[in-house]
Amino acid sequence: MATTVVVGNQSFKRRNPLAVWLGLPFITLGIYYFVWWYKVNNEARHFLNDQSINPGLSVVAVTLGALIIVPPLVSAYGTTARIARMQERTGMPAGTRANPWISVLLHFIFGAHVLYMQMELNKIWDGYRQTTVAALPPPLAPPAMPPAV
Repeated sequence: MATTVVVGNQSFKRRNPLAVWLGLPFITLGIYYFVWWYKVNNEARHFLNDQSINPGLSVVAVTLGALIIVPPLVSAYGTTARIARMQERTGMPAGTRANPWISVLLHFIFGAHVLYMQMELNKIWDGYRQTTVAALPPPLAPPAMPPAV
């Protein structure tokens, strides 16, 4: 069962990793996996306030892109990297954040990347459930650019 976590004026879902990985995809004949993929990328888009994240394109990568084999792996890497950015924004130390390469490797082990990604997302939502943080921390400053020549 998913619980809603409110961060600032936005709400996010803390989902059961086993239900996301095995239960719901089994019951829905695999459809839930694509719905979940869209929702996770959409949550990342809203949490990071990054309009360049396109959840629909991520779903195309794991559906039609699967015919080419590489796009789902790239999407798994990218989505896990977004989760790591979300964790960075909440102040998680570098060694405890999601690793995109682990997600890519778990892709080949019974699709366990879904389990891994949801567990990493839940770390974020658990942090907000345990504290009384009323709003998101400010966005990180972009890296300094060298002066134009």
